Amino acid sequence: MLLNREGWQVGKDLVYRLYKEEGLGLRKRPTGRRRAVVHRQERFRPTGPNQVWAMDFVADQLSDGRRFRSLAVVDIYTRESLAIECGQSLRGEDVVRVLNRVKEQRGLPQLLFCDNGSEFTGQIMDLWAYRNGVKIDFSRPGKPTDNAFCESFNGTFRAECLDTNWFQSLAEAKQVIEAWREEYNVSRPHRALADRTPAEFASQIALKRDLTETKTGQRLTQ
Repeated sequence: MLLNREGWQVGKDLVYRLYKEEGLGLRKRPTGRRRAVVHRQERFRPTGPNQVWAMDFVADQLSDGRRFRSLAVVDIYTRESLAIECGQSLRGEDVVRVLNRVKEQRGLPQLLFCDNGSEFTGQIMDLWAYRNGVKIDFSRPGKPTDNAFCESFNGTFRAECLDTNWFQSLAEAKQVIEAWREEYNVSRPHRALADRTPAEFASQIALKRDLTETKTGQRLTQ
């Protein structure tokens, strides 16, 4: 005890009795881990294509040791690989350029899932999201499971493409990676899609939508 070290020959029972008599008290140390007062809401679960896209970076290197990065964009519902952009230095403006390219091909998502990297949190991304009416849902720091679908895709991308090829140049890497992306969409079945490929699943959804719109139009004209 600190009092004993200072020369006071007292025990804990005497100290406790004196504290009680003087109406004093010590704050008890809280037990257990501190928990957040407000629980994080569950992330939005898409029910159709183009509702939620996920983005993340994957790093690799060329045969001469030069590093490069790949930006992967995935549709969470259909599991389609929408784009894989490669470059030695990808910034926020490069992310926006890729999103605009995918936007021209298939429209806009409602939500974007991504981590808190500077490429995603900068002003240019914030402005793009505002102008296009897209909400960005950032992962919590240290919680890669918040972007699990893109993490899973990137694991497949690394295992089946990056780790099996030895790129001599960035141009070669772009060519091989784009060929792999197209093959992934049309040739790789997913159990979550009832063993259909992303392209098959997306085309079946589009066909059902077209049939529904046709039937609705016929009823309206009758």
